[in-house]
Amino acid sequence: MNELLLEKAAVAFRSDNGLNNADAIRLKSLLQKLNVITVFAPLSDNFSGMALKANSVNRFMLVNSNQSLGKQHFTICHELYHLFIQTNFISQVCSTGKFDKKADKNEYNADVFASYLLLPTDGLLENIPNVEIERKRISLKTILYIEHFYSCSRRALLYRLKQLKLISSAEYDAFILNIQRGALENGYAVDLYKNGNHKVVIGDYGIIAKQLFDTETVSESHYYSLLADLGIDITKIDETQYGED
Repeated sequence: MNELLLEKAAVAFRSDNGLNNADAIRLKSLLQKLNVITVFAPLSDNFSGMALKANSVNRFMLVNSNQSLGKQHFTICHELYHLFIQTNFISQVCSTGKFDKKADKNEYNADVFASYLLLPTDGLLENIPNVEIERKRISLKTILYIEHFYSCSRRALLYRLKQLKLISSAEYDAFILNIQRGALENGYAVDLYKNGNHKVVIGDYGIIAKQLFDTETVSESHYYSLLADLGIDITKIDETQYGED
């Protein structure tokens, strides 16, 4: 799939989910709406996430919570390509944001789709002053505003700006440095550039685990292990601390 078709797919995906081509996406709400069971867990640095599609209904996503929030948001959009756009998809372990055409075609397509989904062209242009577009001189102030508006990683934003020929390779290399310092100096919080969401779960993971236990599909110890993945140790809950309705 070429880049124009990937952009078209991203625009259609936005439209199908009630978003125009300028809106920022509330990704956790979108995942819940799409019924994608999503688990955030600390993983190794070279592992961004994973997607699994059992059938047209059951979809699962794993996201590395050790990576920055901005990178996690890109990874989510990347995995959405696998789960909803890629044909004949079953599963994929991903290292996102490489934009490497030679390594894996589907991974490259997922990266490009994610960049269009997270950072739509209309929205980008709408948030860049006309004078900066005319001169092709994008300011750090504009970059900070856009990346916080769309909650994206700096690398993903710079890729899109370079793709639109609004920054040069040299400017890309300059803007990728001292990101947190630049944000602080301009009055922005740096949470976007730090890790987080450890053991956050979206969807009915816990409900499914309970159903598996109730139907004796899994043992009690396995059920407790599944709950432990959510950060819940049911054996240590003191019921006396809770009042009754």
